[in-house]
Amino acid sequence: MKWTTPADIRRQVQKLWDKGLLLATLADDESIFPRRIPLKGPGSAEMAERFAEVRSWISDLDQHVGHYRLEWRTVNHRTLGANSIPAAIWIDTLEDALKLIGRQQDANIFAGIIAMSRAAQPQLITWLAKRPLRGLALADSWQHLLAVVAWLKAHPHPQIYLRQVDIPGVHSKFIESHRGVLAELLDLTLAPDAIDERETGVAGFCKRYGFLDKPSRIRFRLLDPSTTLIGRENAQDITLTDQAFSTLDLTVKHVFITENEINFLAFPRARNSMVIFGAGYGFAMLAEAHWLQSRKIHYWGDIDTHGFAILDQLRAYLRQVSSFLMDKETFLAHREHWDREPQPQARELTRLTSAEQELYDELCTNRLGTHLRLEQERIRFNRVLDMAAKLSAQ
Repeated sequence: MKWTTPADIRRQVQKLWDKGLLLATLADDESIFPRRIPLKGPGSAEMAERFAEVRSWISDLDQHVGHYRLEWRTVNHRTLGANSIPAAIWIDTLEDALKLIGRQQDANIFAGIIAMSRAAQPQLITWLAKRPLRGLALADSWQHLLAVVAWLKAHPHPQIYLRQVDIPGVHSKFIESHRGVLAELLDLTLAPDAIDERETGVAGFCKRYGFLDKPSRIRFRLLDPSTTLIGRENAQDITLTDQAFSTLDLTVKHVFITENEINFLAFPRARNSMVIFGAGYGFAMLAEAHWLQSRKIHYWGDIDTHGFAILDQLRAYLRQVSSFLMDKETFLAHREHWDREPQPQARELTRLTSAEQELYDELCTNRLGTHLRLEQERIRFNRVLDMAAKLSAQ
């Protein structure tokens, strides 16, 4: 078995650094020193058989004393007599540990971050204690991060765009590129009523902290030649902000939603109908268009596990949604066009019809084949024409 060497000791201390434990002591004032480091040394038989190697091992450990302390024990041997050998290794102070792995300068930088934070935003000390290495990595940006936090505490719910924030030395690109860490810092420092808890993640940063965000846009086509909004009939591929879209009250009975842009562009003419270019897993932008609640909504997605998950989510906003060409008959009629779904999911979906749920379960459990899918653009277009005509006539 290998005996503990000075390099092993440094590796043990390096592990403490990598876990953030050394820097954390600077933030939370709870020292982990003195700390005992595990030591593996020679047994009685090895001392007799490899005495010269044992002496060399002890000398090597002893040469580095100063960064650590050796605890000794006496071993009585019938041939060699009484001998003292290292029994344990102790790192007595944080300073000793930092010297051993050459991290004194980094620790000084982190100490400066802590001092800066105690003076400006003391609530952030707990964050630094939990994420010290992340804090150290942000050393060059920390002063600017504190400035952004201070500005938002002084200007809750600013209702301006990030580009309009005027903080000396801080540009809006800095705020945008640091939204993830700023969200963690702001959640610790802002008053609860200055945070919109409904908005989460980097994408929800602006709305969460009261900034104006770029509007969501909804693209749609009117499928009935007798219904126009602007100019000529062939100009009816329209994109509006979600707010503008919500003010419409179009004289259509049927609203089709499809995820594929070519299918959106090629969707056939249909009486009293329109088609919306979908947004994957993001349908919140349709929630404010209350006029959609009184329309017949038809969702057309891929026949795969994610397609049904998107349908399930859409029904959280529009309960009356029916699926369009997402049935087992359509799936089985296009065997030659089946493909493999790269990353299928199998979570519980609570808003599917019984027929949809049955097909979803078969896809999840691979009863029809391994990770099968049918992409919507692989469905024969005559079937699309027939189904659109049938539905729009209702």
